[in-house]
Order: sequence, then C-alpha cells, then structure tokens
Amino acid sequence: MTASEPGTSSTAAPLTGPAAPCWVNLMTRDLDAAQYFYGAVLGWTFRPGRLGQEFSVARRDNMPVAGIVAGASAYQVAVAWIPYFAVGDADVAAARIRERSGTVAVGPLSLGKGRGALASDRDGAVFGIWERTESSTSPPAPDGHSHAWLRLRTRNAFDAAIFYGEVLDWASGNPGCCEVAYVKDEVIVRCEGRPLARISSGAVESAPDPLVRPHWQVQFPVADVETTVTSAVEHGGDLVERRPVPHGREATLRDPDGGLFTVTDVRTPDISED
Repeated sequence: MTASEPGTSSTAAPLTGPAAPCWVNLMTRDLDAAQYFYGAVLGWTFRPGRLGQEFSVARRDNMPVAGIVAGASAYQVAVAWIPYFAVGDADVAAARIRERSGTVAVGPLSLGKGRGALASDRDGAVFGIWERTESSTSPPAPDGHSHAWLRLRTRNAFDAAIFYGEVLDWASGNPGCCEVAYVKDEVIVRCEGRPLARISSGAVESAPDPLVRPHWQVQFPVADVETTVTSAVEHGGDLVERRPVPHGREATLRDPDGGLFTVTDVRTPDISED
C-alpha cells in the first residue's frame, strides 16, 4: 500500500493537540543549551511549560512541536528524544507493558494536564505513555503540517507491532484507534488514515552502536537536509550518519548533549520503497 491509494493521506499525523496520538520530548541535562541548539538548527521558538522551570515547549510557526525537559540527571536516564503515546488510562497501559515483559521505569505520575510514565518495550526501546486528564488549549496541527514522524528500529517488526498494539490498543477497532498495515518487511502505523510511524526489523539488542540497538527514532522534516547538517555542526552538534532514502535524503545528528535525532526531506513514512 502506498500513500497515493484511496483513503490515505501523504502527510504524517500531527503529534500535538487535543486529539494527538503522540507527543515527543527531549530528555536533556541543560535546558538553555538545548533551546539554543534547536532554535538555531530547526528554527524553533520556546515558551515555558506548566511543569516547572526545567521544562519548555518548542514551537514552530506558533504551533507546539515538542517538549524539552532538563531531567536526564534527576531521573538517571540517558539524554534522548522519546515519543509519548496517548492512552485512555495510564495505569492500565503500564500494567499491559509489564504483563508483556516490558519495563515501566518511572510513573505513572501526575504531570501538568495528565498522567505519564516512562517505559521500554521488551527489546529495550524507550517510549512513554500519556493520559490526558484535562482538556487541551492547544489546537491540533492543520492538515498538511507535520511536525515529526517516528521510526522504530527493533529486533522483529511484527513482534513489536503486536506488543504496541496490545499496549496502546492499535488495530483494536475502538473509536479513534491507530491502524497497522504490513508492507513488505515493515509495519506502517496510521492514525485517522494518516501515517505516524514505520516499524523496521534488524536491530540488535547487544550492539555497541546506539543506531543499531532497538530504539525509537524521531524524524523532523526540514526543507534542506544539507543546510541543516551544516548548521548543527556549526552549533556544536555532530553528524552521525547521512544516507539516501527513497524519495529523499535523511541524516542522523547528535546534539551537543548527546541526544540523537534525524532530519529528513521526506514528508511521510508512508512511501513505497520499490
């Protein structure tokens, strides 16, 4: 199945707003340094969050894009970009994670307008869950405006799809649930008909290279990959990997504090790789 087929859209599902299927947070050590780097490289602006002085919300075109939390030291976790998936009940989702041999490292805790938990799947990929308990004042991203999309590199894509499907109610038939499609050797996750993530096999849990170990990869669309790479290096980041992909290019970068992220000029994960 490709993005041009009836019933699908070529834009990634928005990660923000009251109906968002997902949100992304950067867990870092130095909030000011992270804001300087991502503001310069990705053009974001920032506003204080409701969770205290160690949290801010990144915005692009005045739309919420991501959260930045200076909590890596306090929570004793690695500096990393982490996706948080919306759930109806954080306690139920946390129990499902444990029942399926995943790990809940922190929470569920009351945070701002909801309750969240930090977890990892049974192959070690870190993710979060988020239960909204108050209505949101932020509008959803408009159609055609995708802030980011996700790729899970895991040991076995089909096993991972079952794990996340059972934890997050994907493909459950419940109203508003995300759907999964098996395309060649990968899994495409769609929310309301729009692609949110790809799940790919081949990761190795014991690999020394963090790009080879199971992990969620947060990918930000940019107009020009090479210009963004140059800016990242000029502002203290590192180029980790540059690669051509079908219909475009992408590069994985490391920010000055060690957080890995990917920039891409591909606008959707829902593409054919013929």
